[in-house]
Amino acid sequence: MAKDELRPDIAAARERMRTKIGGGKEVKRLVGHLWEDEHVERMTTGSYGAGTGLLVLTDRRLLFVKEGMTKKTEDFPLEKVSSVQWSSGLATGTITVFASGNKAEIKSVNKTDGKEMTDHVRHHLSAPKAAPAAAVQQDTGADIPGQIQKLAELRDSGVLTTEEFEAKKAELLSRM
Repeated sequence: MAKDELRPDIAAARERMRTKIGGGKEVKRLVGHLWEDEHVERMTTGSYGAGTGLLVLTDRRLLFVKEGMTKKTEDFPLEKVSSVQWSSGLATGTITVFASGNKAEIKSVNKTDGKEMTDHVRHHLSAPKAAPAAAVQQDTGADIPGQIQKLAELRDSGVLTTEEFEAKKAELLSRM
């Protein structure tokens, strides 16, 4: 691969971006921020804290990278993200990430890129995950009301549809 040539997954994600202003250095240096065998799915530019950078969705995490005089890197592993929210204004929007009790707002995001990014994150969050065998064996039904409460929060934040919530709630209630 030539020095200035992008990895295929990064190039494809860059092609899907509507706004590329503010993310050039970050795209070129992105490989250095990725984990081994991590695959880039979506990217968009936005402001997080001081300055504009690149928000990247991979198969494992959301990653914000800011290069330049001031550098910033923050990642949100998808298993730690509880929900993601999209809100749009007249010209741009804001992606709000809720992870491990914290809230991060990436502002000035292109409306189309931001909506697609949040939809893809929600898809990752709603994908079925294999439960560890020990957790399944320990499920005695004692915390089912708490699990239903968490599902309701996911439904209210838009991660789950009403139908998905009702199906999972019925499954949990059948264990009581």
